[in-house]
Amino acid sequence: MTRPLTPRWYSPAEVAVLLGFGISKVKMKIATGELRSIKDGKYRRVLPEWVDEYVREQVQRQEAA
Repeated sequence: MTRPLTPRWYSPAEVAVLLGFGISKVKMKIATGELRSIKDGKYRRVLPEWVDEYVREQVQRQEAA
């Protein structure tokens, strides 16, 4: 019996698909620090919990406005 693997981290392109953003917007959010990421060699990676954290912060920001 096999079960599907859950990604341990995402590429910026995968994050763009998850959030419904373009890749440029995700890269900009990484560059400004709005979305956390790490560098793995020449690749940039985002942990799933960091995507969740970004979404949570956006919701809180909207609720506070």
